[in-house]
Amino acid sequence: MINKKRLAKLIQKLISIDSQNPPGNESNICRFVAEYLKNFGIRSRVVEFRKGRPNLIAEIKGRDSSRNILITPHLDTVPAGRGWKFGAFSGTIHNGKIYGLGATDCKGNLASAIEALCSMAEDKLVPEYNVIFAATADEETGSHFGLIPLIEKGVLKPDEAVVLDAEDFAIVVAQKGLVHLKVKIRGRRAHGAYPWLGENAIDIAVQVLKEIKSLKLKNIRNQYLRPATVNVGTIRGGDKVNIVADWCEFELDFRFLPGMRAEDFIQKLRSIIAGFTKTYSIQTQSIQKPYEISKKHRLVSDLSEAMKKNKIKPKPQGSEGATVITFFQDKKIPAIATGFGQRGCFHVVDEYAKLSSLYKGAAVLVEFLK
Repeated sequence: MINKKRLAKLIQKLISIDSQNPPGNESNICRFVAEYLKNFGIRSRVVEFRKGRPNLIAEIKGRDSSRNILITPHLDTVPAGRGWKFGAFSGTIHNGKIYGLGATDCKGNLASAIEALCSMAEDKLVPEYNVIFAATADEETGSHFGLIPLIEKGVLKPDEAVVLDAEDFAIVVAQKGLVHLKVKIRGRRAHGAYPWLGENAIDIAVQVLKEIKSLKLKNIRNQYLRPATVNVGTIRGGDKVNIVADWCEFELDFRFLPGMRAEDFIQKLRSIIAGFTKTYSIQTQSIQKPYEISKKHRLVSDLSEAMKKNKIKPKPQGSEGATVITFFQDKKIPAIATGFGQRGCFHVVDEYAKLSSLYKGAAVLVEFLK
């Protein structure tokens, strides 16, 4: 049975352990989780792809030992920033809410998962399949030392996966893909009093961006997601006010739907820039594929039933942002995401989660895994 008092103390302790990323060091929180699980007879191991960036993996044997289901939250948080009313690492409980960095993203989910596993071990409950629990590093800066190599190197080979990195009991069945690009444009330097003698890279960038913002993207409808978007995230250029800028660079964030391809957008971008200049380069910083799974898949229906039994209305929906569920598709592993934190509290000052939601989240996981 879920122990509410124990869960509250656990989430407070997890929040108190600094695992901000950047700079990125999950050693202390990983060590704590390993010791905590050990007290309930749950052994774990650490897999590290860079020093100080550990991933913790534990397993509970199920009735059908030929199949594995993965439950995976992450250990790191974004940087705390400033302006907290309640301390970022305080774990203050006020009016049924727990405040602190990671309360919703993702230490609340981490605590609910740990409590679910410990409760099952305590009550000697045997899940249907083997349960693989992976608390991963580096989610907040791309999972390059966490889930990606764990999957690609075959450390994790689940038949199905549930990512704990959503809010308000959402069941994420679709999400947009993303492309992050840096565009560099070169001009020709000249004195600012004689601009006709030079070629202003900033002027070229402005024309390019105007074309990009008016670009008609392929219209693919998705019942869970808004249309594709392009955001200009940064722009820099020039050296001094009285010099014709001979360089300018900007970064683009392109979010696209299942059925669309990143390559098509990049090709259109090249065509637009080439209409204004030949001296440019495009650097692809990151690409994640879009993802979609049928709402009739058993992962969705079983989790929905577990929520209903705990008097929670299931909410299959899409994610405009990128969760790690996308990384499973190349290995043909069905995956969904869910989570129990507070809507709108990802990456904010005075982040919080409702303790009642974390309790229910742990109960839902136990019912689902049984």
